[in-house]
Amino acid sequence: MSEAAFWAASLGVLGAIIGSFVAALVTRWPDGRSVMHGRSACDACGRTLRAIDLVPLLSALVLRGRCRSCRTPISPVHWRIELAGLAIGAAAGLVVPGPIGIVGAVFGWLLLALASLDLVAFWLPDRLTLLLAATGIASAALGIDPPLSERLIGGIAGFGTLWLVAFGYRRLRGRDGMGGGDPKLFGAIGLWLGWQMLPAILLIASMIGLGVVLSAYLKGRSMAADTALPFGALLAIAGYPAWLFMIGLTS
Repeated sequence: MSEAAFWAASLGVLGAIIGSFVAALVTRWPDGRSVMHGRSACDACGRTLRAIDLVPLLSALVLRGRCRSCRTPISPVHWRIELAGLAIGAAAGLVVPGPIGIVGAVFGWLLLALASLDLVAFWLPDRLTLLLAATGIASAALGIDPPLSERLIGGIAGFGTLWLVAFGYRRLRGRDGMGGGDPKLFGAIGLWLGWQMLPAILLIASMIGLGVVLSAYLKGRSMAADTALPFGALLAIAGYPAWLFMIGLTS
């Protein structure tokens, strides 16, 4: 097995496990339930799930996404996030095998948690965003590109750009057009990628958003001017491939 294949497989398996934790975070935290305490249980029958029911991806595949006892369908959020975690880890291992790949996978998994919470609950918790920002600065201390100076500029520019957009929209329209967590998330992404990647990330996220609106329109769904879109999730979706592209060029 090549080095890249080894790291891709290892980080992929780890990513599926972390994805399982992220799925629990997404389904519990918005409701005020503890993620660290309490056993997982079926939402329909209340049966406590055993270890064999909680194997990432495999349990969902074997049980066909249903509870072993009552056969009630289990939310596909779980296996989808686990699969995303696996893909994030595998991609990092393939592009940059070794310790830098681990660092990049951490970036991707944190983005996965934030994107999932934004999609499910329109919520970008400050604690997670702060952790993303802190790990971005810490990765610079490990000597990983871009340099700290570019990251700091990126953090300020990312936050400032979206804060000004939100401020201007509020002044012109008299209502909020962007959640308060979006500028913080964009700033944290800037602390990982530096300022030079931010325009591309913003453009890609906006294009994905336009694609979502167009798809809804073609399917006959009404999209009013004030229909909320999880823009933080779109930034996260654009941010991780941008890191892979950037680090792939410099490694």
